[in-house]
Amino acid sequence: MILENRGQVSAEYLLLIGSMIVIILISISFIASQHELTMAMTAARNGVNDGSLYSTSAIYPKDTYNDYSKANYGMLIPSCVEIVNISYADMGYDSNFEKQKIQFKVYAHSSKDLDKKELDSIGDRINYNLRKSIALTFETTQATNKLFNPVFSEHYIFTTANVKWV
Repeated sequence: MILENRGQVSAEYLLLIGSMIVIILISISFIASQHELTMAMTAARNGVNDGSLYSTSAIYPKDTYNDYSKANYGMLIPSCVEIVNISYADMGYDSNFEKQKIQFKVYAHSSKDLDKKELDSIGDRINYNLRKSIALTFETTQATNKLFNPVFSEHYIFTTANVKWV
């Protein structure tokens, strides 16, 4: 009778350990996915800060650069941009890339009185640096184009919406 009790405890112990292993594996998968999004958000914040402070990191077409250098020198030097918020939205599954699509949106404010074209240019610079920072973080610069649009990670594809000026 003592041997039978020990056998029962062993079976329950194995069942408990097996259940724990399954729960741990499922948790690791979920945590890894959340960690990837956290890394992307951290990279996005770094990129947005770079984009709002430094114009030298931007890519301008030659004719745009020439226009700015002749008429709008203020666009080529750091601007007075304050980042109000950075958020992202899950845009669902992208069947082209077979990954979840995440879209970042930046809310910003400029203390300078700039026209729409200038704000759009600064917004493009901010978004470019956001995407570039994510690509560098996940080491996927070779998997995207020169504008880093879109950017990839193991489970996600990242894009940006136009900067919202508030």
